[in-house]
Amino acid sequence: MVLVLGAGFAIGYLNRPDAWYAALSKPAFNPPNWVFAPVWSIVYLLIAVAGWHVREQGSAFSWRLWLAQMVLNFAWSPIFFGLHQPGVALAVIVALLSAIVAFQIATWNADRLSAILFAPYALWVAFASLLNFEIARLN
Repeated sequence: MVLVLGAGFAIGYLNRPDAWYAALSKPAFNPPNWVFAPVWSIVYLLIAVAGWHVREQGSAFSWRLWLAQMVLNFAWSPIFFGLHQPGVALAVIVALLSAIVAFQIATWNADRLSAILFAPYALWVAFASLLNFEIARLN
């Protein structure tokens, strides 16, 4: 759990919005920058608990889906903020959302707690996907 939270913090710290991001055209529904850190902190806590739970009680397939979504999650910020590639980041975040939903489907019957813990994550990433899409479209 500490590893997930620490890695999430490190990714966020190392890939903060910069002057490039500030200069981008953004949709009207873009939240203020201060919203992202607290929301992601809560989401990473839920991801970590679900990961621990599925590692202890879930199937090997569910665990692989959990790992896949983490790889995609950790890849998005460096691609978007570091490489300034919102189009590529959009492909990554859509794959991430797909992995999250696949995880929820795979765990729903055998490990409903993990699937439910991923619900806020799925909603947040769906919103972030729309935001990413609009930023790519506007710029």
